Amino acid sequence: MVSDRRSLLSLRPPGRRALRILCLGAHADDIEIGCGGTLLGLTDRRPAPRMHWVVLSGNSARQAEARRSARSFLGESRAPEVTTHAFRESYFPAQYAAIKDALQALAKQVSPDLVLTHTRDDAHQDHRIVSELTWNAFRDHLILEYEVPKWDGDLGRPNLYVPVTRRSLERKIRMLFSTFRSQRGKDWFDGETFRGLARLRGMECRSPSGFAEAFHAPKLTLTVGA
Repeated sequence: MVSDRRSLLSLRPPGRRALRILCLGAHADDIEIGCGGTLLGLTDRRPAPRMHWVVLSGNSARQAEARRSARSFLGESRAPEVTTHAFRESYFPAQYAAIKDALQALAKQVSPDLVLTHTRDDAHQDHRIVSELTWNAFRDHLILEYEVPKWDGDLGRPNLYVPVTRRSLERKIRMLFSTFRSQRGKDWFDGETFRGLARLRGMECRSPSGFAEAFHAPKLTLTVGA
């Protein structure tokens, strides 16, 4: 459907079943920062989506934060599943084979309609490895790559936008700060940073609320007709 010169696509699963979503993050807060507003919007759908939330690194404290946050964001979504791993943070290239095995095993267990993962051009080595191995393991799936702002200055030119309401954005930020207490002292973990990026992306896609989250969609398949 085309409206106001903007191309609008609606994500709908076959039939009336719930949407199946797989969220992948290298670190405990990546998913929430990259696409938390989008996930909050999706959980309001009926039927609620079925989500599988996977975080690949973290000590016991960070894993506990990840599980708490996932359950907060998932809310009433049907049959939420949260999986945490303990791969060494910032050393993913050295653990390539083990991480690949973990994602290949996951691909045999789940069949999502949508996979949310890191962007392949992310300057953080852990993020890049997760993105690369996502595409290796999930070759027949819709994959959208979210962005994570940080000091590297690696934000690119996304080609897919999801408008989010101001309410969802503020809820996302509150949940980030209430859950990830271990990150509060870091200069990049800042509400104005998260609002600023969402406002910029909202301006780019002319979001009704003024806010949006953006994704890279390197490969899409469009089915035309019945």
